[in-house]
Order: sequence, then structure tokens, then C-alpha cells
Amino acid sequence: MDLQKHAQQPDTAPRTAELRASDADRDRIADLLREALAEGRLTADEHAERVEGVLAAKTVGELDVFVQDLPIAHPRAAAHAPASHRPAAGAIPMDPDDNVVAVFSAATRRGRWRTGRRIHAYAIFGSVEIDLSEAMFDHQQVMIKAFSVFGSVEIRVPENVSLRGTGGGVLGSFEVDTLDATDEEAPVVFVDGWAVLGSVEARPRRGKLVADIMDRVHRTVGKSMRKHLGH
Repeated sequence: MDLQKHAQQPDTAPRTAELRASDADRDRIADLLREALAEGRLTADEHAERVEGVLAAKTVGELDVFVQDLPIAHPRAAAHAPASHRPAAGAIPMDPDDNVVAVFSAATRRGRWRTGRRIHAYAIFGSVEIDLSEAMFDHQQVMIKAFSVFGSVEIRVPENVSLRGTGGGVLGSFEVDTLDATDEEAPVVFVDGWAVLGSVEARPRRGKLVADIMDRVHRTVGKSMRKHLGH
């Protein structure tokens, strides 16, 4: 009889969405919004509006509303999301860290070298080779602006990075083999620019992998510490 009465009683336990939100819950959502802002998924106004809503939310369900349209709130989906075709806002400076220029000549960057966030390559009646297959990536996003006029720019990247291209050609060839890394923390190389009566080509170098794993680990730890400290 007791078991029968118990079976007939309605389930009065609150659903997770109905639970009262804690300060830790609000901090977690605010961290997700901060990362979405840094990635360019939210504008500054959208970020401010959502943070205001997070501070006023009473339940866990109300908090989830503010991140339900962001992949960062769904780890399984985010892990397989392809890299963006454009760098995150503010991630790449306007001025180049390195200029590679070939005018009636040849210029190369290859071997064990540290990449900056922005590299400009100019091939005018000449050839430029930029080989990142053994490079050390100090930044997660790297932009290469390539300009070829009656010349050629050849770019090679390790096969475990993401590669994106958005340039064009005028009576020339601008070719970028799009590449998606399986590791969401892998570097992303963006190639932009123009080929005028010349060529720009960017492709992965098969068998070559990013070698500076420890540097990437240190950067990830540093990023986590800055996030924890609110910087």
C-alpha cells in the first residue's frame, strides 16, 4: 500500500532550469559571453545587454537563454566547428610584424622561425616563399597579406593548422587550399591579397606538423590565468 501511494504522488522535484542561480552560475555565463565578444560573435552592445541580463537573472534557465545561440556553450558542437573565414575582431594588428619583399629577385622565410600576427608579402617581377611548416606560432591567428604583380607568392603551412583564403586575382591566379584542423586550439592562418598578372598559392605541406606544442600549452595556461584574473 505504501509503495502504491508513493507511485501515485506527483514528482515535485524542480527541474534544473527552475533552480535558483548562484553567483558561480552567473560568473560562468559571464565568462562565456566575454569569450564570445573576443571571438567577434557578439558586438559590444550585445555583450553589455546580455551581461546586464545575467546579473538580473534569478534561475539557471534564465541564464542559459543568454548563451543558447553561442557554440561555446555547447562544447561537443564547438569542438567540431570550422574556423572562421575572418580573424576575430582586434586579434590582428594593422601594421605588419614582418615584410617579405622581392622586386626582380627572390625572398624566403622558412625553417625554424617565429611568426608574427601579420606578415606582408610583395612579389613584383619576383618570387616570395613563406614556409610555416617548421615555424613556431606565438599567436593563434596569423594573417598573411600577399600581393603579386608579375610575380609569385608561395605559402606552405603545417597540415595540423587551419588555412583560410579571401583574396582574388586580376588576370592572375589566387589559390588557397582550405584546411580545417581537428584541434580547436590549433593556429589559423588567413591568406588575403591580390594576384595581378601573377600568382598567390597557399597549401598545406603534408607530413609537417606544428612542433611548438609546449609554447601552445604555455599560451593556453596564460590565457586561462588572465581570464581568471579578469584581464
